[in-house]
Amino acid sequence: MKKNIILILLVFPIISFSQANKLLRQGLKTTDLKEKIELFTKAIALEPKKLDAYFYRAIAKNDLGDYHGAIVDYSKIIVTEPDADSYYNRGNSRYSLQDFEGAKNDYAKALELDNNFLDAHYSLACVKLDLGEFEDAIKDFTSFIKKVPYNSTAYTLRATAYKALENYRNAIQDFNTAVLIEPNADSYYNRGVFLMEINYYKEANSDFNNSLKLNKNNSYAYFHRGASNLFLGKFIDAISDFSTAIEFDSVDFDSYLGLAIAYNKTNDVVNAKLNFDRANAILVPGKTITSIEQYKNTYWFQNQYFYFNENMNQLIKLK
Repeated sequence: MKKNIILILLVFPIISFSQANKLLRQGLKTTDLKEKIELFTKAIALEPKKLDAYFYRAIAKNDLGDYHGAIVDYSKIIVTEPDADSYYNRGNSRYSLQDFEGAKNDYAKALELDNNFLDAHYSLACVKLDLGEFEDAIKDFTSFIKKVPYNSTAYTLRATAYKALENYRNAIQDFNTAVLIEPNADSYYNRGVFLMEINYYKEANSDFNNSLKLNKNNSYAYFHRGASNLFLGKFIDAISDFSTAIEFDSVDFDSYLGLAIAYNKTNDVVNAKLNFDRANAILVPGKTITSIEQYKNTYWFQNQYFYFNENMNQLIKLK
């Protein structure tokens, strides 16, 4: 009898382990996230030290939007057997929760364990950019670019960091490189927005033209091209672009303000006032305009303050 008990005790862990593996395989095959989590949970119940089940359950939880649950599962793995993938994925879950410091620490830890982990290197640079650690972000993007020299997005993001530091020379070089590597709608658009910020309106206008040739569904490109046309004195073209942008978004107050200014420039007082009133109905509904500060959330206030202030004074006087 004792021999039978010993045999049962020896065989049960083998059966349990085999059943846990079967559940793990089933979980990997199904595409239903909730079913995945249920199967991996059953596998863990049978085999509590089965770290693969924790890892895949964490991925499923993350994909389902349960970032806290994913972090708990990744943490269980890290406590038992730390590895670069678990740190990296936990960093992604923390990033989704906007825990940028936590994400930064996890990406850095992943790199400590695997210095050739390119995704971790890239993500670390990105989160430093989000945290406003621009100089460190540039260093990390530079290191990443040395290993992956033809990633246009990395150049665009490094350009963003350079721009934040007002290093416009290096910023434009990176935006140019991004366009050379991948001359798509986004790279032209991103460079165009930067050129607008440094008052290169003609060059920006050209970039928005190229961007819209490749993607006619970017309402932001229409708005920015409209703004560049406005600054270049092409008021009819500006009216056309702002009107198109509004077709995409009927509450685009920035485009209504752009229309008001452009119509006023063409001495069309009726349409200037009409669009100014539409913008105000969205921005300050039912309120009297007492200060330009009421427009602090607009593109015009934040990027073209003096131009906007001058034209606001004219628009307010319209009857």
